[in-house]
Amino acid sequence: MPESMTEYLSQDMECEGLLECIHGLKELDKEVFRTLTRAEEPLTVDEIAEAVQRERSTAYRSVQRLLSSGFIQKEQVNYEQGGYYHVYRPTDPDQIADDMQRVLNDWYAKMGQLIGEFREEYKQSVPAE
Repeated sequence: MPESMTEYLSQDMECEGLLECIHGLKELDKEVFRTLTRAEEPLTVDEIAEAVQRERSTAYRSVQRLLSSGFIQKEQVNYEQGGYYHVYRPTDPDQIADDMQRVLNDWYAKMGQLIGEFREEYKQSVPAE
């Protein structure tokens, strides 16, 4: 991982790098997300765990991270005789992209504010020529 923003921006970045950069997702999270986007129908946690060759609990934690970041959605499927289970599917890519754009815009505004504060703080401490 780069140590500065300058180093980060000088690297080649792919679209999956956004998942890590903006949401802090891990490699497994990206793998789970790709698995769900390639699936023809929503998957259970057990199916996801099998597809990514991980323990169910590990896959479940990844699914929870993806849910909390808005990359996937959970649906409840009811059994006729009672009871239910959950399946997961990817969120619409346009919605994800719009959410990432909002995060980026918020970050940009915050950085602009901090740069302004820096300018004001240190303008006062530099002796006039």
